[in-house]
Amino acid sequence: MNKVFEGLKPELLWKHFNEIRKIPRCSGEEGKIREYVVNFARQKGFEYEVDNVGNVLIRKGASPGKENAPGVVLQGHMDMVCDKNSDVQHDFSKDPIRVKIEDGWVTADGTTLGADNGIGVAAGLAVLEDDSLTHGSLEVLLTIDEERGLTGASNIKPGFLKGKYLLNLDSEDEGIFFIGCAGGRDTVFRLKTKRKKGSRDAFEIKVSGLKGGHSGVDIHLQRGNAIRTIARVLYEMGDAEISLIEGGNKRNAIPRETRAIVFSDENKVKSAVEKVLGEVKEELKYSDPGVKIEYSRAGAKDYIKESKRLIDFLLSLPHGVLAMSLAMKGLVETSTNLAIVKTEEDFVEIVESSRSSINSSLDFVCDQLRAHGNLAEVDVEQGKGYPGWSPNPDSKILKTMKKVYKNLFGREPEVTAIHAGLETGIIGKNYPEMEMISFGPTIKYPHSPDEKVEIETVEKFWRLLIETLKELAV
Repeated sequence: MNKVFEGLKPELLWKHFNEIRKIPRCSGEEGKIREYVVNFARQKGFEYEVDNVGNVLIRKGASPGKENAPGVVLQGHMDMVCDKNSDVQHDFSKDPIRVKIEDGWVTADGTTLGADNGIGVAAGLAVLEDDSLTHGSLEVLLTIDEERGLTGASNIKPGFLKGKYLLNLDSEDEGIFFIGCAGGRDTVFRLKTKRKKGSRDAFEIKVSGLKGGHSGVDIHLQRGNAIRTIARVLYEMGDAEISLIEGGNKRNAIPRETRAIVFSDENKVKSAVEKVLGEVKEELKYSDPGVKIEYSRAGAKDYIKESKRLIDFLLSLPHGVLAMSLAMKGLVETSTNLAIVKTEEDFVEIVESSRSSINSSLDFVCDQLRAHGNLAEVDVEQGKGYPGWSPNPDSKILKTMKKVYKNLFGREPEVTAIHAGLETGIIGKNYPEMEMISFGPTIKYPHSPDEKVEIETVEKFWRLLIETLKELAV
């Protein structure tokens, strides 16, 4: 074992994580980690199956005398986000992750660590390998391509899994149990355009200084949306002729910056910018005190003939929290994010990203957006999206794990849900009778080169996992 991991507990978990960190496994490139997992199953004599997209399922029988206990699925994902600092030489297609310990945390040397979800994968394999544990029948499900789009979970077929309970090992806060998540679906609007030669002065208007954030977990913070803000400026001008408008670049992020090039009179531009800036500074003084709206002269030849309809449409699109959960205090239940606008040669594309932990509510929001586009005579495209996972505070698995956690650590765990997508939401759609919960050790700054996992919490995570399996086998 790498000397970094010597003496760390639990030994089996860190042994597997040490091997996993050597294996290339960027999202969409899981071939080598899948080979490692399959070879492990073969060497240990476990039954295994690889489905048509590359998910791996390993099965292990119950401990002696526990054959009648309900089956348990341990679930995680094999891929990782591959990112590094610009001054670091590292080839994710072949180089092992270089690791070190700093102040009780395992971290990498200028790259992502892959603790998300390498620790979960290592835990599943360690449980399979440890014959001293007490448990009912086990299935370890390891999915592909979670980070880019939940691809593996989306392709799991009904009947693939047999267990009654599913323990998702992909959370990042020790002592917090997740029992629900939001489903999501994108709506793409395309307003077809024709161009006309401009005859007035052209100006570039920029919105910047907003904090942005994740369109799920940060949506309740009421941060400013740069696309909505620039739409207010354009609407205030009254006769803006848009040559270009663009803002936002990720569907799951609240847009921080937007710019538009327009034909208008400078006095109208100046007046609209000053008026809207004054308004949003007051509205966003607690969430985005650094908001800026600026304008300058620009070069442009032509503009979109449908500018007024485009401005009206942008201004009327919804953004923000639509409903709070009544099942779980403080949880956003339904929201939508005006995420992206961009100008193409003969159309303007606008993207809304909507979420809800209640699937029918998500359907309703998307139906409303489609109707909105139909009224504006805008082309509308909607994908299948992914389903939500509605919280069940009365589930047996939650009651069991709360009891185990308190017995082990002398305090109550926090129980919550997340307004973002998890693989559990997708799996639950095909297995509605399966009780699920998500938990893990403390991982900070996942998806970035600052990613690190707290050693102490890995051992707590392991103790909770093995005692839960034992309790469920009673």
